[in-house]
Amino acid sequence: MLVKKMLNGIMMKEITIKELADQYDVSTRTIQLKIKKLGYEWDSKEGIYRYVGQESEPLDVDFSTLISKNSKMPAEQKLATSEVAASTSYVDESESTSTSSSKASTVDAIDLLLQSPKDRSKRVYRGFYFDDDVLSIIDRVPKSYKSELVNEALRKVFKEKGLLD
Repeated sequence: MLVKKMLNGIMMKEITIKELADQYDVSTRTIQLKIKKLGYEWDSKEGIYRYVGQESEPLDVDFSTLISKNSKMPAEQKLATSEVAASTSYVDESESTSTSSSKASTVDAIDLLLQSPKDRSKRVYRGFYFDDDVLSIIDRVPKSYKSELVNEALRKVFKEKGLLD
């Protein structure tokens, strides 16, 4: 698939990063890194990839030639990566999960909630006590999104621990 067809498909919501990852049998993170290496950045406000590279835009490159079959990750790690990416793919296809070494360059569901809202599901109220450092982060978010943020943060940790599918 040519880069221009792939990027257009992502921007038109005809294909997702997860579907590409499944198609090429790699992780969602691998797909995102390949797109970034081509010189593209995700513009979450406009929902498009912007070319920011120095060379001419690689629209006619066959994307499959950029995928190395030797760069597969273990199945459990791939599954965990794709699960979190699925929760963010409707807004930001360019980034999904983060590791401690790449936190600054990635965007996940929690980052997105800090930027924009998500549809709310049916909720049950529970009161909890928070430490000051945690509460200061929660208080940065508009009132109507605080529950979303807490839910996504807990969901992310629970998925990493294997407690949620």
